[in-house]
Amino acid sequence: MNRFTRTIAWSVAVWTSAHAQIVHTDQPSGTSELLIAVSPVSDKVAWVSGQHGTWLRTTDGGAHWRVGHVPGADSLQFRDVHAVDANTAYLLSIGNGPQSRIYKTTDAGKHWTLQATNPDSAGFYDCMDFWDPTHGAVVGDAVAGQIVILTTIDGGAHWNRVRASALPAALLNEGSFAASGTCLVTRPGGHAWIVSSNAQQARLLHSADFGQTWQLEMLPITTHSGSGPQSVSFRDQENGAVFGGGAAVLPSDVLVAVTVDAGAHWTARTSPELKQGLWAGAYVPGAKPTAIVAVGPDGAVYSRDDGMTWIAIDGFDYWSVGMASPRAGWAVGANGRITKLSGF
Repeated sequence: MNRFTRTIAWSVAVWTSAHAQIVHTDQPSGTSELLIAVSPVSDKVAWVSGQHGTWLRTTDGGAHWRVGHVPGADSLQFRDVHAVDANTAYLLSIGNGPQSRIYKTTDAGKHWTLQATNPDSAGFYDCMDFWDPTHGAVVGDAVAGQIVILTTIDGGAHWNRVRASALPAALLNEGSFAASGTCLVTRPGGHAWIVSSNAQQARLLHSADFGQTWQLEMLPITTHSGSGPQSVSFRDQENGAVFGGGAAVLPSDVLVAVTVDAGAHWTARTSPELKQGLWAGAYVPGAKPTAIVAVGPDGAVYSRDDGMTWIAIDGFDYWSVGMASPRAGWAVGANGRITKLSGF
């Protein structure tokens, strides 16, 4: 059963269910740029990235956001951000060849170091995530029939490409959607999952050794040209969800699937009634009962039953979401929109 409503309120709105009172609060960001990715560190600290070299940071739960721009990066779209703490964060830009880059700051954005530039003119970075402050991974679109994954063990001082023999062969025109910074997720113990696809098939890559080797599984997410698996989230090493959407979503498309065995098997779930589907989804850490928040250009929704049913939060244009706890998370999107989510 779907219970969908829409709101155009620009202040606090409260939605009540049998389980929780969900609060979503518009937070002035200080920018009108498209905001594409968000990385919460805690209930107080979060970083956001967007177009035209833009980044934002809060240290007071979003009451105030500092807006900055990476020097010399005004033409870049930062499609992913990973925050380590209030001072340290990574940014990933997308684009062909040298437009795909990785930057790092260790002084709260006062200075940014360019760590890596895609050396392949046909290359295109998509997403990144980190297991801890020094161990991380980046995925890019396939090049010459080979999946592109980079890893670092020294905080990004060096990025090394995973050898082709440790990866399955790529599908024709396979890649990951760089729409929310959530096509790659890591978990403690060296686990990582990546969603990728071409127009015919959705796939999942899983590593259990910090990205050194990868196993392949099929996903039931529907794919079309411009539409497919956008996002992956795990609440522990076994239980996870994938989310799909894009420009060509049909009413019959499967947009959500869940696993209880680390991704070896997937079960399709109910698809929220959002015209462009889901571009990002995230489990809410520590929520009891379990909660998932998912967003797309047509709004934000949440589920208390692992995707069996969905409840609308609002109808704003979002690209990504990240949750720190049941008390704090953020959805970001068009025209500098930042919405704080709590009450899970």
